[in-house]
Amino acid sequence: MVTSGSSSDSPRGMTSNNNNNIDAFALFEALTGRKIDRRSVPSPSSRTMSEDYEVLGDDRDDRPILGEEPSPDEPPKDVNVGAINPYALVEAMIGHKLDRHSLHTARIISDFLQTDYEELFDMKHNSVLFAGLKLNEEGRRAEELSEKEVQILEERDLTTPDLSRVKKLDDLEKIGLKDFGGTRITMARMQNGKLRLILDGQRLGRTVGSRDVTETINELVLPHRRRGRDDKQQDREWTPPNSSWRDMHEAFFRSIPRRFLMDDAPFGLGIGGGIGLGLGNLNSHQALHEMQYRHRFDDPTQGASSDSWLIAAIFSVFWANPAMINRSTGMISGGPVRGGQRYYDDNDDDDRDGGRGRTLAIKFHDKGGRNNAETGTVEVDYQIPVNNSTDMPVYARASDGYETWPALYEKAFVKWMTRAEDRDRVDLTQAHNGDPVKAMAQISGRDPRYYFTDRHSGAELAGLVRSCSVNKRTVCPMAAWTHATGDMFRGSNLVANHAYSVLGWVSGGQEENQYIIVRNPWGVTEPRGLTSYPGLLDRVEPEFWPPAALLDRDGVFSVEVQAFKKYFACIGVAK
Repeated sequence: MVTSGSSSDSPRGMTSNNNNNIDAFALFEALTGRKIDRRSVPSPSSRTMSEDYEVLGDDRDDRPILGEEPSPDEPPKDVNVGAINPYALVEAMIGHKLDRHSLHTARIISDFLQTDYEELFDMKHNSVLFAGLKLNEEGRRAEELSEKEVQILEERDLTTPDLSRVKKLDDLEKIGLKDFGGTRITMARMQNGKLRLILDGQRLGRTVGSRDVTETINELVLPHRRRGRDDKQQDREWTPPNSSWRDMHEAFFRSIPRRFLMDDAPFGLGIGGGIGLGLGNLNSHQALHEMQYRHRFDDPTQGASSDSWLIAAIFSVFWANPAMINRSTGMISGGPVRGGQRYYDDNDDDDRDGGRGRTLAIKFHDKGGRNNAETGTVEVDYQIPVNNSTDMPVYARASDGYETWPALYEKAFVKWMTRAEDRDRVDLTQAHNGDPVKAMAQISGRDPRYYFTDRHSGAELAGLVRSCSVNKRTVCPMAAWTHATGDMFRGSNLVANHAYSVLGWVSGGQEENQYIIVRNPWGVTEPRGLTSYPGLLDRVEPEFWPPAALLDRDGVFSVEVQAFKKYFACIGVAK
């Protein structure tokens, strides 16, 4: 018999002090590796009878025959999915952390990436978020650019002429806009007797894009190492700009004083002097409780890279079965190898050498094609690129800002697929684009199955997610990727050529519409008021989908099934 126990039960044991019943809370925490707030769990009596049953379809639906799953499609030969996280990219470039919940952040991103915000997220605009890729318009998919097709821009390429003296249209030709009559008009509007035109001004000043990048963006994102003035530059060890390779734990402790002053840190300057919890007027007991549960999840989040396919795959495996992921990356020393991690004594010379003695071993599985290697276990140390200004990881990180395992999994996977011998400094830009469904299989050891949305009905896709779920949460790793272009890709919630983790399903609304729950690996929910998306609910609360209580909800959306077919090109499962 399983019982929930009471608040006085010991949180450490799964057996009650009063009897031999299993503590359901402790059992859940042991299986998932997540701490649960016992006081926030509603009692069973608060649920209505209808909540315990699923709504059945009518006889006219087009779902598969009862007991059968949709037949998987032929695996694609080449998948080039990947979109750069603009928030992390700009943070790495400017050396400051952005407020990801502010409307003003969209303007900052637009200015630094030299592209209108609504044009950043679709490949048809040649956005820099898809640097190194080109659009195949006929197939609505991405293809790789060769190194020769990508140009490095210098400062003089980005300068613009002085427009303060332009008084007539003829003046535009004088400052460099030749063939003015053939210039493309991107927008025209008549208002209050005034004709407002927006012209394509690329000939006056170039901007960064998918084919044109600065040296900084190239070194941060693209896998191409260019020769500089010094011919030996190409052979040097790769290190991102304004970054250094440091032990993650050392970087964490260096950043603690800074985090006391950050708005989104668990601690802040309290009112009335001293260090408080940054939690307003809550009393000390409430504040401590809120602090404990505000940053309690370590969900993998994409950094300043385009490897959304890999981060989405890691999270999907972690979400479906946390036991598949080795998260034993705590700051413990002493002892032999345990659970795939080797520990060293504090007196060990290697351990004193920047933490390079501490390693993590992870096994990956051969699934063929590119971004792949033979099945084997790779070992990496705790050295990762850390921004010199913010003391934060440049690439993958945990949503709580503290855990280390997401960065180490990213590093280990890239080392494995590139067959790199150096366990210290792996060139993480080599994971530039890829296949999230195959990556889930490479991490979990299961087989990848693909379902292209244009070959299956909405009911089939919803049935697929339901068949891979228990209590509306996926128990088989699932991921999906979007089309490379489309009119709906106007903001950071829905991004073209981007990978998403599929977390489960829910039905809701007056007509009991079917929704698929997805997570953007950027870990960001766009502030309301910027854009809107038909069929997408950008706030997923536990009252709507109960498993939402088990993860950081930034970046988690629910997409109505028919809208899912429109936005997404493929959904897959590792089974």
